Amino acid sequence: MSSIPPEDIDTPGHAGLLIGSRWDPPADPTWVAVIAHGYGEHIGRYRWVADRFTSDGAVVYAHDHLGHGRSEGERVLIEDFEPVVDDLHLLVERAQEENPGLPVVLIGHSMGGMIAARYTQRHPEALAATVLSGPVLGSWEATALADLDEIPPTPIDVSTLSRDEDVGADYEADELVWHGDFKRPTLRALRSTLKTISEGGRLQVPTIWLHGEDDQLVPIEPTRRGWERIAPEGAPAKSYPGARHEIFNEINREDVLDDVLAFVHEHVGR
Repeated sequence: MSSIPPEDIDTPGHAGLLIGSRWDPPADPTWVAVIAHGYGEHIGRYRWVADRFTSDGAVVYAHDHLGHGRSEGERVLIEDFEPVVDDLHLLVERAQEENPGLPVVLIGHSMGGMIAARYTQRHPEALAATVLSGPVLGSWEATALADLDEIPPTPIDVSTLSRDEDVGADYEADELVWHGDFKRPTLRALRSTLKTISEGGRLQVPTIWLHGEDDQLVPIEPTRRGWERIAPEGAPAKSYPGARHEIFNEINREDVLDDVLAFVHEHVGR
């Protein structure tokens, strides 16, 4: 694993400054990884993933989405995800400018998987491949909360994140994680974006879908239906028996990252 600490980077996003990180590999990079994190969390939770990628020769870029982590904006308030996709494109463009000629792979988890899927629809020319980890696709039961007169408290049961109990404990203690309730505009924007993706046509970039079979936060079957509407012809998919939502933090995380890198290597000209 790489021991080079990340460099803080910032991007002037559509509604405030977005704070992120760049991880450099120990030698000259051979590809670029851009990571999109999930709802309520931040990119600091992906340090070990970034280290695994840098050890493979990637330079890794990521930022906290609007209203998340260290970035500006009201906490977890996103009224439209299209500008969030625009923000991500600014980061991809920076990665391309700083690493001319290197292939870019987009990796999105959960809500970040939804954002990555929409980005891939809008900017196929920018990517060599896309990896969707436990993505919110098709439909998501939580968005029905937007139709209630009053949104009830919706604390996450941290045991649903991973079979590794330390993952849940760290999440619960993380001050950069949002531990409050959903906001109605965000739920509506999520639902609208899922519809847009489902109607947006098949992805034109090599893409893999990975999901935990015991994912209670983003259940696999609604995502499977969404994936079937946008999957490239013959696209690979893999599910992990017993795995919960955060497959990059699961007890079989090394196997999951092996699968990610095997897919990446097929599409970055190694």
